[in-house]
Amino acid sequence: VRYYELKELLMLSPISSSPSIKTDFTEAFPNSRKVYVSGERVEVPMREITLSDGEPPLRVYDTSGPHDSDVRAGLPPGREPWIIGRGDTAEVPSSNRVHGSVEMPSSLRRPVVRGVGPVTQMHYARKGEVTAEMEFVALREGFDPDFVRAEVARGRAIIPANINHPELEPTVIGRNFSIK
Repeated sequence: VRYYELKELLMLSPISSSPSIKTDFTEAFPNSRKVYVSGERVEVPMREITLSDGEPPLRVYDTSGPHDSDVRAGLPPGREPWIIGRGDTAEVPSSNRVHGSVEMPSSLRRPVVRGVGPVTQMHYARKGEVTAEMEFVALREGFDPDFVRAEVARGRAIIPANINHPELEPTVIGRNFSIK
């Protein structure tokens, strides 16, 4: 058994040499299209599937993310304005330490932020605040944003939305939601 260093594996990866990996979703899913449901502060991607026999289209989750992103650059930090807009985080100076034997590519480096106080979705929910993340999952799940806030505040649902991962699309996990 040979153990590889991470640097060796990255060099062997076809991703490191390919300009971009794209999928033609129109070709892969010919009877559907990506649509956006708009809320007060957010737009939620959904997939609208064309049905037969005159049935109305069916809208379902679309978690495919942006179709034009370069895998070497990472996903765009879509939640960054929401996180910064709350005004309760501060950027921490980055260290120039190299972890292991491979330095993180500069295109993937993002500032590290820390909360000035609690910065969890439960904290905001218990204060009575409906965050953009709560609005996003409410639109996706078909609920009122205040219902999502109440479920999170009561501890019956969670929205895993780490402030150091602004690229993620929020989701909700709980007994009254699609993800259990």
